[in-house]
Amino acid sequence: MVALQTMKRIAGVDDAGRGPIIGPLVIAGVMIAEEQAKDLLTIGVKDSKLLSPQMRVRLASKIRELALGISLIEAQPREIDEIVLHGERLRKLNFLEAKMMAEVITHLSPSEVYVDASDVDEERYGETITEFLPTELKTVRVISKHHADRTYAVVSAASIIAKVRRDEAVGALRDEFGDFGSGYVTDPKTVKFLKAWRRKHAEYPPIVRLSWKTIKEIEREIGQARLGV
Repeated sequence: MVALQTMKRIAGVDDAGRGPIIGPLVIAGVMIAEEQAKDLLTIGVKDSKLLSPQMRVRLASKIRELALGISLIEAQPREIDEIVLHGERLRKLNFLEAKMMAEVITHLSPSEVYVDASDVDEERYGETITEFLPTELKTVRVISKHHADRTYAVVSAASIIAKVRRDEAVGALRDEFGDFGSGYVTDPKTVKFLKAWRRKHAEYPPIVRLSWKTIKEIEREIGQARLGV
């Protein structure tokens, strides 16, 4: 076995829930010994979007057994709204994700980290993450790439952990607020839920991201209906 002090610790970081209008944004990090990357492939780790929910849950358990460390952090809708509505240019959702990824990396303290870049500029995104790292971790190599969850097994592992956690969170929200579907604006059930809720209540529930364009569209539609337009 490789001694801990000489072991190269690599981490992967990815998100789940960036796009939906309901529920949290989850960032997950998975750290392994470099030699374990092949083990992740052996157990079937791949981009979480290519796996069924049941397979993700099974793999998440195996990933936890292999990992040297796992870190999770969530941003709730109101925190997301604040930065989307009031953040300066280039300091909006991508900026929030970079900050959250830096927190995950700080917790894991890897030798090297691969991240799924949210910014159109991969290099800029990696640099933003590094800016948020504490002084003692500024030397950690941050490899920021688009579609890293398809390219690097350790990022695929992080995507699975993030997706399983978000699915758990969304399941709990459905139990509390009712069946709102997937939580994505492309889901008719989600939009129907939002409209029905707003017709009955003065405000949307705290699980909804008010900064999404769909909310403005629903408000306009409801306003016109009340005016008989």
